[in-house]
Amino acid sequence: MKRRTDPEYGSPQKRQKKRIEELGLTLSSTSDDETQLNSNHATQDSSATSSSESDSENSGRRPTLSTFSNKFSADSLVEGTSSRYSMYSSVSQKLMAKMGFREGEGLGRYGQGRQEIVEASQQKGRRGLGLILKGFDGEMNINWQDEPEASAYEQVDWCPECTTEIPDAEEMKDWMTIGKRKLVIDDETEFCGKELLQSMLQCKTIFDVLDGVEMRRARTRSNPYEMIRGAFFLNRAAMKMANIDYVFDHMFTNPKDSRGKPLIKESSAELLYFADVCAGPGGFSEYVLWRKKWHAKGFGMTLKGPNDFKLEDFYAASSELFEPYYGEGGIEGDGDITRPENISAFQQFVLDNTDQKGVHFLMADGGFSVEGQENIQEILSKQLTLCQFLTGLSVIRTGGHFICKTFDLFTPFSVGLVYLLYCCFECVSIFKPVTSRPANSERYVVCRGLKAGIEEVRDYLFTVNIKINQLRNSDQDVNLVVPLEVIRDDHDFYHYMIHQARIAPFSSDPLSKFYELTQGTNIEIFSYKSTPLNSKTLHKIRPVLDYRCMVSGSDDQKFLLSLGKSHIYTWLGHQSDRWTKLELKIELPRDTLLCVEIVPELKGEGKARRKIHAIHILDALVLNGSDVREQHFNQRIQLAEKFVKAVSKPSRPDMSPIRVKEVYRLEDMEKIFLRLEMKVMKSSGGISQLSYTGRDDRHFVPFGLYIVRTVNPWTMAFSKTSNKKFFYNKTTQHATYKLPPESVAPFHICYFSRLFWKWDDGKMHDSQKKEDSEKLSKETVLSFIRQHFTL
Repeated sequence: MKRRTDPEYGSPQKRQKKRIEELGLTLSSTSDDETQLNSNHATQDSSATSSSESDSENSGRRPTLSTFSNKFSADSLVEGTSSRYSMYSSVSQKLMAKMGFREGEGLGRYGQGRQEIVEASQQKGRRGLGLILKGFDGEMNINWQDEPEASAYEQVDWCPECTTEIPDAEEMKDWMTIGKRKLVIDDETEFCGKELLQSMLQCKTIFDVLDGVEMRRARTRSNPYEMIRGAFFLNRAAMKMANIDYVFDHMFTNPKDSRGKPLIKESSAELLYFADVCAGPGGFSEYVLWRKKWHAKGFGMTLKGPNDFKLEDFYAASSELFEPYYGEGGIEGDGDITRPENISAFQQFVLDNTDQKGVHFLMADGGFSVEGQENIQEILSKQLTLCQFLTGLSVIRTGGHFICKTFDLFTPFSVGLVYLLYCCFECVSIFKPVTSRPANSERYVVCRGLKAGIEEVRDYLFTVNIKINQLRNSDQDVNLVVPLEVIRDDHDFYHYMIHQARIAPFSSDPLSKFYELTQGTNIEIFSYKSTPLNSKTLHKIRPVLDYRCMVSGSDDQKFLLSLGKSHIYTWLGHQSDRWTKLELKIELPRDTLLCVEIVPELKGEGKARRKIHAIHILDALVLNGSDVREQHFNQRIQLAEKFVKAVSKPSRPDMSPIRVKEVYRLEDMEKIFLRLEMKVMKSSGGISQLSYTGRDDRHFVPFGLYIVRTVNPWTMAFSKTSNKKFFYNKTTQHATYKLPPESVAPFHICYFSRLFWKWDDGKMHDSQKKEDSEKLSKETVLSFIRQHFTL
């Protein structure tokens, strides 16, 4: 093999020069070597067609970036590449360019190589080569999205409380509707859009052609909680119950009264009674007994056979605290919950063993195999769902709780069953825990606080179950338990069910969303406390024209973050504090971040007085995704007022109001004191308290005054000559009558430099007596403002 004698490769300096040029670097040197190299390239280009020797030499080596630099470069190739290669990074495209790649040609010496990219194998499992599964033959160029990421943070979306009376037998006598048995669900679009329903059914159908191994692999990859399995419990069901119990503040294992105090103390003689139906092998019960130990007693009924309770396999709890009962015939019964006599026998057994009171809560986790008919699982399970609801109403005591597994809630029959629970319990929620596999249809109906007087509803469901059993072998079936017009007339419930059916399970972490909205901001800013305004810090409000002020109605301010609808959280500002769910009933657009106070407002006096909790906006940071932090404080307040107008719902008096604080110029502070008066509050024991009346005649007890600086580093002053306010820069000594853009104080400056004048022992009203001479009084502050009104 002969060594190349081309002068271009003969010199080490030229080889280095060639390597640098191939890497796409631009040389600034004008040495002779560079001139010679460029000349050589020019000669090659000009004589390409006339000199066979030159052609032979050029064809003897792979084309490099330098040989076609007049046509292509690494950057130009990346920019000019067609959309078919846009899915590849610019780095990979440059690497291909350095190897001589041109679109439409191969990589061989004569361009004879493969022109198309070798595709990744799309073979699924061990099927025959070439088999294409319908639904999996789409494009692989998928736009992957990282959101929503897996989060252990969950929130409960309660349905609004039912305001109507519990339906009685006379009202329900014509509710049951019998018609032709339905075995399709494609047309159930009352509570779900047609496109969404068809898309969901199509996705379910795709998985019918996957074998077991592939299905399990896909399930493991899609569920970040799959590997938790059952932990030290009998099965995964125990982990789901632990998950739900935690999210609902242990309302099952530690029930509380309306004041938040535990109903059952371990030191008391009363046991925590619970029931577990359709729940073999018993994971739910194992969790409850693991947490409560011998302070709880359980009763269970499930279908005998391979899915019976496996008490001998309880790993974490003592099965001796659990007593199975299989309905008619006791321990010799069959445990079929669809048989009316079994329900009646189980009800009597539970009442006999709980002093005729019933259990504190009932859990139901029933289901059966619907292999090959997954799309109509809701229809096939309708009687099972009905009987579980019926058993709950039969054995739960007044004030008790209920949890039951359901599947899709698209049919009016299923929604009607939930409506009856909605009437019988104080609160109802449809909830899917993170430990439930995301690909399945299961969701849980969680009910809190059984009302008194539900016996007629229970009897009605008992009658419906008997009718379903009578029609079992015919082409007729019970299609409705509650008329659709009754459900539609209850707007809160109707819209809640539509929201649950049409929207995917919502999961987002408010902490992650907060960091997303405030990216690039020092988080420590939010922990700054206001500077107390007193006799030592009074000089800080100079110049007076730089400041605005607002009346405070609470002892602490919070940051409010909305993730959409009622998913709203508050935070006190310290990194050690957690974001907590807002208990008030209010809905705000997502990606909204506000600085607020929650103020108890009063309207009227005496017996006609009403008290509500309102949200008062002190400042706005992000409004429905629009970042307004860099705008002037006055502009942020104006945008907040516009935002409040857009989200207010005057037709919903059940929702807490949201208002923007009234902002005063500091020099106009005296206007605030004109709206102060002494009123007798119910909680004050007949003693008059200071009260501030807002624009809508609602008043609240003022805690003090927030004072906010709105310009920085400029200041404002008043010109006696022109009788106008002007802006002045102390650094440059420049003055102007127009607002300089650089003078605007963004949110972090306003928040950091704010002051708070606490009205505790100072004299704010003429009828008050000054108790502490060291505290600032109204006269002291107003006198200071008048004295320093000018620069």
